[in-house]
Amino acid sequence: MEKLQLLVQVKQLKKLGFSIAAIAKKLDVSRNTVYKYLDMSFEEATDWISSLRTRKRKLDPYQNQLLTWLKEHPDLSSAQIEDWLKERYPNLEVGGSTIRSYVRELRDIHHIPKAVHIRSHEAVEELAAGKQIQVDWGEIKVKNTQNKEVKLFFISFVLSHSRYKYVEWLDRPFTTRDTIRCHEQAFKYFGGMSEEIVYDQDHLITVSENAGDIILTAEFQAYKQERGFRLYLCRKSDPQSKGKIENVVKFIKRNFAKNRVFSNLDEWNERSLAWLDRTGNHNVHHTIKKRPVEVHALEKQHLKPVSSLLSFESNLGNSITRTVHKDNVIKYKSNRYSLPLGTFRPKGDNTVYVEVSNEEVIIRATNQGEILAKHPLCHGKGELIKNRNHTRDRSKGLQAYKETVMRQFKDQEKAYLFIHEIGLRYPRYMRDQLQVIQHTIALYRPVIDLALEKCISEHLWSANDLRDISQHLTRLRETNPPKSSLEQKVKIDYSVLKATAQTREMETYFEILGGMKE
Repeated sequence: MEKLQLLVQVKQLKKLGFSIAAIAKKLDVSRNTVYKYLDMSFEEATDWISSLRTRKRKLDPYQNQLLTWLKEHPDLSSAQIEDWLKERYPNLEVGGSTIRSYVRELRDIHHIPKAVHIRSHEAVEELAAGKQIQVDWGEIKVKNTQNKEVKLFFISFVLSHSRYKYVEWLDRPFTTRDTIRCHEQAFKYFGGMSEEIVYDQDHLITVSENAGDIILTAEFQAYKQERGFRLYLCRKSDPQSKGKIENVVKFIKRNFAKNRVFSNLDEWNERSLAWLDRTGNHNVHHTIKKRPVEVHALEKQHLKPVSSLLSFESNLGNSITRTVHKDNVIKYKSNRYSLPLGTFRPKGDNTVYVEVSNEEVIIRATNQGEILAKHPLCHGKGELIKNRNHTRDRSKGLQAYKETVMRQFKDQEKAYLFIHEIGLRYPRYMRDQLQVIQHTIALYRPVIDLALEKCISEHLWSANDLRDISQHLTRLRETNPPKSSLEQKVKIDYSVLKATAQTREMETYFEILGGMKE
């Protein structure tokens, strides 16, 4: 009945002088539909509609399954339904347009609307083959086999030219080591590496954008140097510079993960790879109008070859990175391990290196640097493992503590200036800063006054800066020992070396010698 009404409306509007485009816009149908209805007589339309009622459609045997999916998940897209059908019925041959049309009719008949989200995008130029890989992370909550909600994390890669994709999943947040391992797996999957890799400003690879002089985490910096790729870090609020990977993340969430039941991580990753082969890299991409798997076969020739995974990983250290939290602890395997007060820097790199050896957790400032803390390895969960030396000294008031620290410097006026400036910058961390200064004095007493002068002259107002400079001066003394006592006794007056002898006029010498007389 609706189609007959539409036929009548099309013919009436045409008689009123409406153009084909105007009729299509007014009735919200395609121009092809308008042409088709105009070519039909009323009798032909009646016969056609009757045939539609009795005609069997290719997806009719799957109607109940489709309705079940739509009722359970009203936000399902036709593209995701297409993938689910192909996954469950590999021998089914049906086009995407057929599925879209059938799903649209089911939604209309059974009143299952789908929300539409509109977002503006800007077109960017296509890149050459082998030029760029884009990388991004994502997370999504899904139901497991016990109908409980679990959060899964993934890292995704896409070759910008061919749109060929790779994804790997974890049931916990990614670490820098996980990120590096997944890079290696992606290069293996792609068959090589691009010239440039584009990233978001993620804490796993970057410490600071630093006005363009990008500071990477130590572990990822070593990996970048080992592999030799060029890194491009996206600016904030610049989605177009990595729009391809943003679409991939959305595609993975909506087409693969959404409404899928999680059993275990290995099976989930296997199903993810199967989805890439079946849908992610097989379907025609709407922008390039080609299948990524076919374009990748050509792009692969332009990728840089990479060394084997095993030979590369042998160069990596045994430590892992962790971030120091504001309460001066790190988290390792669901437990918290303490660090000396003042280790956390409100405006600096808070990455430390954790090594587990012989049932002991060793925390270092750098990969092979000084040891910040040692703790016994805890096999439980939710525990705080704290060293007594890492607690605050609460036996003294803050002002008394300041005076105690200042008295240990030779120049107490400079010490007062330094501590006063620290108090202005770190009012909430004043006691922690004093604790670091006290610890530094105890370790580097021979150079502490020189380090204080250097901090003041360079306007470095932090206890951590005082500690770093003291360490540097101590290393210089070890490599350049002081002069002997005999050399120290010999003092040279450099003003004498710069002095010039007095000169006289020639007449003075003539008078003395008695010459040149007439």
